[in-house]
Amino acid sequence: QVHVVESGGGLVQPGGSLELSCVASGTIFSIDGVGWYRQAPGKERELVAFMVGGDIDYLESVKGRFTISRDSAMNMVYLQMHSLRPEDTAVYYCVMRGYSTLRKSYDSWGQGTQVTVSS
Repeated sequence: QVHVVESGGGLVQPGGSLELSCVASGTIFSIDGVGWYRQAPGKERELVAFMVGGDIDYLESVKGRFTISRDSAMNMVYLQMHSLRPEDTAVYYCVMRGYSTLRKSYDSWGQGTQVTVSS
């Protein structure tokens, strides 16, 4: 099994910055895609950023403010968030997709980390 754990959420004032981190562990053979989703109260979960190889997709409203990156050697992925807005408040989830050492595909999600943007 592949386990994913996020960290780095918290309370920040509008205009502030936060960096989320995510690490995968377990029977990892490959990590082919990494991403961040978020879910605000009463809303559906939405894709924030996703990286496959050199291709990256961002939610339109975070373009220019958020940056996704990964450290493949450490099985980690990051989300740098700048110029945060109250509407960015949500639970942020990390997802990693790839193949396990048993050559089975996995789609592993973290438990989520709360980001609250408020003065």
